[in-house]
Amino acid sequence: MKNLMKKWNKISLVKRIILGLSIGIILSLTIPEKAKSIVILGSLFVGALKAIAPMLVFFLVTSAICQHKSGQKTNMKSIIILYLLGTFTGGFIGVLASFIFPVKLTLVAGVENLSPPGGITEVLRSPLMNIVDNPVNALVTANYIGILSWAVILGFALKGANDSTKTMLANISDALSKMVGWIINFAPIGIMGLVFDAIATNGIQTFISYGKLLLVLVGCMLFVALIANPIIVFINIRQNPYPLVLKCLKESGITAFFTRSSAANIPVNMDLCKRLGLDKDTYSVSIPLGATVNMSGASVTISVLTLAAAHTLNIPVDIPTALILSILATISACGTSGVSGGSLLLIPLACSLFGIPTDVSMQVVGVGFIIGVIQDSCETALNSSSDVLFTSTAEFYKRRKEGNLNLYLKK
Repeated sequence: MKNLMKKWNKISLVKRIILGLSIGIILSLTIPEKAKSIVILGSLFVGALKAIAPMLVFFLVTSAICQHKSGQKTNMKSIIILYLLGTFTGGFIGVLASFIFPVKLTLVAGVENLSPPGGITEVLRSPLMNIVDNPVNALVTANYIGILSWAVILGFALKGANDSTKTMLANISDALSKMVGWIINFAPIGIMGLVFDAIATNGIQTFISYGKLLLVLVGCMLFVALIANPIIVFINIRQNPYPLVLKCLKESGITAFFTRSSAANIPVNMDLCKRLGLDKDTYSVSIPLGATVNMSGASVTISVLTLAAAHTLNIPVDIPTALILSILATISACGTSGVSGGSLLLIPLACSLFGIPTDVSMQVVGVGFIIGVIQDSCETALNSSSDVLFTSTAEFYKRRKEGNLNLYLKK
């Protein structure tokens, strides 16, 4: 058994995930009733990731802040600018694609037990109030904005602590990262259960019926990942961006696609940043921050589904309004983690820009939940892989300005 496990672990995680994915699809299409017990494997996998991720973020950020030496420069300003630029780009591309490939929906029954935000003030109020949330409650409810804020405050408060205290925090954060690595090692089994549950419950025909909408959504996200983001990277580093872009998509995007959690993908991103030779003082803060505010995939979802609702109701959309929608999608996407329901629940807010009634916009949210298995996976993959991409871009830009940009492509 030990030898078998060693051989299994020697196979790359991506290949193991593809194997688990294939088995899940085959079982869901052939013997769904007999194999339905494997659904628990997916629930256990996601539950374990969601349970450990809040503590991981808290200790990683606290440890990084308290050990940061005064006068030591980081690239956080550049990274935050890139995060906001990437998120706006996603929303803008979603708007353009919706004009070129307009989608009309067959609206479904209303979504129950959900309450969309009443306006932009409420969207901004929610993350602001989450900043001062009880720190224990923030950890329990996975309020990442609150976790980040208290971790930063505690980190600054501990800057004058003994070296032994700082070492203990570093050891705890390393141990939590290792624990998440162990959990991700079970990804193939968990993904087998998740894929089986998705297909056995909804059926392949569900995704086919919303094929055009999915094509526009996924197409926009692929365009952002493979065209827009590489252009941003090239402007900054003046080198071929694709080796770095593809590396981030392969080593970060694939695991994020299946786990559907940017927070749970933090250890994967941290390890990738380490192998890229980035400054730990920077990426130990920028990666958890990116999991909260770098949301280009979410801005695509908000823009596309909002304009799909407008096209369905034959509401004309002019260019100035479309530009406002792009900005609104950017702001809303950055506040996604502070609003229950994620990017889908912010669609009614964007729909209000066109005077679309809430009962209609909530039906659009229902469509979003139906296709969420694919939409949310692609959205998370784009969001999470961009965290590493923009963090590394900011550092490579700094190195280029200093004249010592390494040939990172060989790493």
